[in-house]
Amino acid sequence: VLVESLLVFIIVLSVHVVVWDRFSWCTVALAVQAFYVQFKWDRLLQLGGAVFQFRGAANSGLLPTSMVIPLLGVVMKERCRAAGIVYFERFGIVVASTGMLLALFLSILAVGITKPVPTNTCILTGIAGSIIIYTMKHSLTVSEVIEVLEVLLIFVYLSMILLYLLPRCFTPGEALLVLGGVSFVLNQLIKRSLNVIEGRGDPIDFFLLVAVVGVVLLGLFFTVLFIFLDSGTWISSMFFHMMTAVLGLGVIMPWLYRLIQRNPLFWLLQFLFQTQTRLYLLVYWTFLAASACGVVFYQNAKRSSESKKHQASTITRKYFHFIVVATYVPGLIYDRQLLYVAAVLCLAVFIFLEYIRYFRIKPFGQTLRHLLSLFLDERDSGPLILTHIYLLLGMSLPVWLFPRSCAPKGTLPGAGALVPYSGVLAVGVGDTIASVFGSTMGEIKWPGTKKTFEGTMTAIFAQIIAVALILIFDSNVNLNSSYAWILASVSLVSLLEAYTTQIDNLLLPLYLQIMLMA
Repeated sequence: VLVESLLVFIIVLSVHVVVWDRFSWCTVALAVQAFYVQFKWDRLLQLGGAVFQFRGAANSGLLPTSMVIPLLGVVMKERCRAAGIVYFERFGIVVASTGMLLALFLSILAVGITKPVPTNTCILTGIAGSIIIYTMKHSLTVSEVIEVLEVLLIFVYLSMILLYLLPRCFTPGEALLVLGGVSFVLNQLIKRSLNVIEGRGDPIDFFLLVAVVGVVLLGLFFTVLFIFLDSGTWISSMFFHMMTAVLGLGVIMPWLYRLIQRNPLFWLLQFLFQTQTRLYLLVYWTFLAASACGVVFYQNAKRSSESKKHQASTITRKYFHFIVVATYVPGLIYDRQLLYVAAVLCLAVFIFLEYIRYFRIKPFGQTLRHLLSLFLDERDSGPLILTHIYLLLGMSLPVWLFPRSCAPKGTLPGAGALVPYSGVLAVGVGDTIASVFGSTMGEIKWPGTKKTFEGTMTAIFAQIIAVALILIFDSNVNLNSSYAWILASVSLVSLLEAYTTQIDNLLLPLYLQIMLMA
């Protein structure tokens, strides 16, 4: 925990030195108080006094996850300020303020339920909170303050509902990151739906917002419904499919139509088949998807023939990382907009299939349970299987969060040109190579972890090679001699991978994106 915290502090201070404004000072104050509150959360988890049931075999992760959204907002603000895009500069300020307020709320919650009340931690939290609120008071407009408070309100209600319905699926830090992100997306969708201006906004951004909110609301609806019904019967299954069609065609499609001002299905088909390059990419991705399914069926066939083999090995699970890298790299080089939309569609399909598995919806629910049980690891301790969804999110978030409007030629200068590749580098290359080499050849373990020195070093080396290959094959990438910063960023994130107990597929790409954008 101490080494993980040290690495996060180094990242926060690195961003602070580059940005050096009132918001970067706020992130430093937030990091200091989160460090102390993290130990209170860890103690609550050990004693079972944390109100909800959180994922075991991991610490609370409050410090590393608390800093992600504020740092993303700060570096986005700086990039858009440099580009002269005032609207998105203000948007970055709102993102940073929202992240800080959500982290403060989680800290106050931990301090409030800790007995006896930790005096020193209370004082630190009060000082950090005062600094952040004072900064927000002098930086945000009234409408922006209302927007931040709306996200906090959505987060509180969403947390109470989902953490109750889905025990042991998240650590407190992961809940902050995932539910905070969903709350922000929901608030953005409501805001944009109430202020639709024809021709303003990119349809692919609206598509992402509607898809994320749509699948979350669908899950909440069926979770509440199946409290009163047995979801495993044919009648319930038919009702599930019928209501999915009704909600999709009767709510989600009209909602998207209102935002993009055209038929969503026609727009999507026209978008997907607009050029020959897109057609080639879709055929190639279909082949890779079939290959991934083939791996799942083959491994399950092996399990049937070898009664002793109950779980897939680490190397077997990393096959999917290689397939995902092979999926994303051509999309990033040839057509990032298509990759953006395809990733949204894939996320919606993954979550919908998880609903079918979780609710045992006929005819595929029980089959999915059997097929996917082979690939479970210690992080899938709750009722949901989320690791494959986290892998997709980790690869996609750098693409979705890339500030296109603040990139004049479709790419950022210097190390920022590698921002869309953050998921590929951190998870697809770094995490995969570290796991494979560490589990097969690693002998020297990092103190207090199961990760090895050899795995981390090979991960750093592999990512440097990957950066060199990106430079060769992607003509849009121009690093402008920022090689030392890239090496430092890759090294810090690889060390963080060795020490964090949070979901690395989600956390590492975001930290690498923050460093590269800074």
